[in-house]
Amino acid sequence: MIADIKKSVETKMAKSLEALKADFGKIRAGRAHTGILDHVTVDYYGAATLISQVANITLIDARTIGVQPWEKKLISTLEKAIREADLGLNPYVNGDIIRVPMPVLTEERRRDLIKVVRAETETARIAIRNVRREANEQLKKMLKDKQMSEDDERRAQDEVQKLTNRFVAQVDKTLQSKETELLAV
Repeated sequence: MIADIKKSVETKMAKSLEALKADFGKIRAGRAHTGILDHVTVDYYGAATLISQVANITLIDARTIGVQPWEKKLISTLEKAIREADLGLNPYVNGDIIRVPMPVLTEERRRDLIKVVRAETETARIAIRNVRREANEQLKKMLKDKQMSEDDERRAQDEVQKLTNRFVAQVDKTLQSKETELLAV
């Protein structure tokens, strides 16, 4: 039973870390990254569809993303969807491909992005701590129901705390690398 709780805790904390990394992937550092367009949707025959499902998304160079729709009639719709996605991007059509140049980041914008990154990091830390709290509550309930001894409960809480410390350290390491990436000119 304790092993199940520990495994559940580790899985949930890993998901929190992965969610943070996914959120960081959306925050651009001046370099082109196809993941920026992952959540942009376009109206495709009346259904909201991800751009990646109606077009090829590639890197043309380090600062430009290329979007090539599978159907030529989608070009203007895709361009409009990218422009209105609130990503600060200004795409333009070049033949049958949409070019999405990445704007250069100013120092002020970099500082703003670091604030956003730190807020996302704190959200991840809170999620990890909530998982720890839930696990500790489960362990206390098991102790109260006499499903384990006090020593077992104490050892299990220590293991949960070690997992928490490990995942918080990974979150901090992820934050540090993202800040370095954002500050690099």
